[in-house]
Amino acid sequence: MKWMQFFTPVRSINGQEAKELAAGKGADDVIFLDVRQPREYERSHIPGSKLIPIKELDERLDELDRDKPIVVY
Repeated sequence: MKWMQFFTPVRSINGQEAKELAAGKGADDVIFLDVRQPREYERSHIPGSKLIPIKELDERLDELDRDKPIVVY
């Protein structure tokens, strides 16, 4: 089941570490995943981030490249 992968250990990073991760790689090498609602995304988001609202995430996991680091906010 896809939801089982949510139990995979992850590392938390802060905003500064996310900026450093993005700066150290090309824009296409890191996925910034915004899991908020579309209205929140429209008001403010990280340029180039991908919007997948949290309620849709389980159904849309195949849209993410698992070979790249994914920063979820």
